[in-house]
Amino acid sequence: MIVGFSHYNLRGSRELMEQLRAFYTDVVGLQAGERPPFASFGYWLYAGGRDVLHLSETRPGEARATHVTATFDHVAFECAGRAETERRLADHGVAYRVARVPLTGQVQLFFTDPAGNGIELNFPASEG
Repeated sequence: MIVGFSHYNLRGSRELMEQLRAFYTDVVGLQAGERPPFASFGYWLYAGGRDVLHLSETRPGEARATHVTATFDHVAFECAGRAETERRLADHGVAYRVARVPLTGQVQLFFTDPAGNGIELNFPASEG
């Protein structure tokens, strides 16, 4: 029985993990936090006090693609502060698309991270 969402994990080179950590903290607004002392290098990033994104360095000899070509499309986050978020995206030169959810008026911002993974930020209709 599933009782909720835990986290998602992105893997790649140490250089890519550093780029993703900076992107998800500086641009998206997650916070770097505590991570158990695993043998591998990585980061845990938090939203609302929960670790929602794990960044893990690939093992020696492990090949990983740097651009998503499978079924994964995007991850979505519930957000507040649309104006500040759009300023941060603009300040970092991140191109994004705005959409509205029919009937609810919820506002969505869509863009990609440095590895090509899709991100959706959802804001309440009151921030439309």
